[in-house]
Amino acid sequence: MNTWSITGYGGITKFFGDLSQYNGFRRGDREVLTGGWGLSVNKQLSPIFGVQIVGYNGRLQGAKDNHLSSLSNRTYSATFNSPSFVQVTLDGTMNLNRLLLGYKKLLRWKFDAHLGAGIIYYHTDIDWTDVNTGQVGNFSTNTDASSKTAGKWERNGSTYTREWVVPAGFTLHYELTPRFDLGLDYTHNFVNTEKIDATVGGLSDYDSQQGIWTFAKGDSKNDSYGMLSLALTYKLGKNAVRAKGGKYDAASGRYHLRWANPQSLIPVPYNPTMEDADSIAKANMPKPVDPRLYTDSDGDGVADLFDKEPNTPAGSIVSGGGVALDIDKIIRDAIKNNLPKDECEALFSNIEFDTDKAIIRNPSKETLSKVVELLNMRTNCRIVLVGHTDARASDSYNVSLSRRRVDAAKRFLVRAGLTDPSRIIAEYYGEYRPIAENTTVEGLQSNRRVEIKILPNNSIRSTYPAGFRR
Repeated sequence: MNTWSITGYGGITKFFGDLSQYNGFRRGDREVLTGGWGLSVNKQLSPIFGVQIVGYNGRLQGAKDNHLSSLSNRTYSATFNSPSFVQVTLDGTMNLNRLLLGYKKLLRWKFDAHLGAGIIYYHTDIDWTDVNTGQVGNFSTNTDASSKTAGKWERNGSTYTREWVVPAGFTLHYELTPRFDLGLDYTHNFVNTEKIDATVGGLSDYDSQQGIWTFAKGDSKNDSYGMLSLALTYKLGKNAVRAKGGKYDAASGRYHLRWANPQSLIPVPYNPTMEDADSIAKANMPKPVDPRLYTDSDGDGVADLFDKEPNTPAGSIVSGGGVALDIDKIIRDAIKNNLPKDECEALFSNIEFDTDKAIIRNPSKETLSKVVELLNMRTNCRIVLVGHTDARASDSYNVSLSRRRVDAAKRFLVRAGLTDPSRIIAEYYGEYRPIAENTTVEGLQSNRRVEIKILPNNSIRSTYPAGFRR
């Protein structure tokens, strides 16, 4: 979030002290309207608290008739003028309407209270008239021997008097745009001296200048002044935006901490109701499984959903699509053609197993017996048993299941009379070599298979590029 801003001030000033005709904001007959301007650099620490460095320059003026000096018992009409004071303070700010009313009311308004401390530099010109004699005179504290600090008039050669000052006030802001705020500020500045007007109550005499250049505490309060000004704020930072209707969108840009609540920019976590959860569950529920997937009318090991010949005779050797195969003809043709070594390759029907078992079914036993007969006649060939599964179990389980099945087929070949068991290669891939997608019923059925491959003896391995082999 953006946190820096600059504010310019311009307005009127009013002095409160010994040379002021009235105690309040009312101006006397000989008092003129004075003003000042200022600039502040602001840092917002949170939506409620901030700090600012403030500088003022302006004019103070006051006048009083019939001012009695207790030192000489003379009565004066005096006017003071401080033509160009300079003040620098460090203030803390507090956003009262956010603190008291929260973040959902008066969204475009900001009411700040501020309090600080700093230094004011000033000098004073005095014009006086003795009411009784008509004598007039003037003097200025802007000399080579002006005061240094409050309480000690040491005349150290500084042309400006330096005093501590405590500003306190209120500012009402309105957010015009994402960049600009317009406000009205009143600051009352409490100065740690009675000598802004070079007068300490009745202890000062203008003609003899007694009580002017020495420190004395009079019967009046310390001097102060007020400043009422318009305040125009420019908010610094990148991609400035502001809330619309009290709603925030973190993706639209950067909000200023003067106006935004950071918690409003955090997305509210979505907590679904029971109805929402039920709706989501129904939307993601898988389609009902076709009951034909669990039905095998002719008992050939191929579910009716995929069986292209659902009425094959009992004990038939079938392909993966349920089509009856003439295994005798396949083997006779292979022997008759007397294939050379480099053409000694044939792919027979899948070996059938019951679900999640490694027990060879009877039709598959007949197939393996025919394979033994072929291999005993063709000593230039070897057999490769390749096991696969679908992806419905874990990887390790599927590899183990495919291994158990090819081991069962290998044991059967040896027991059926294969003359050279070293010609058997068993490979098992689990779910790693699918031939169809595992996201459909059809794909799962196609991937559950154990293949028989006949290869030449001079081949090093099967045509599968990788896998588990022993």
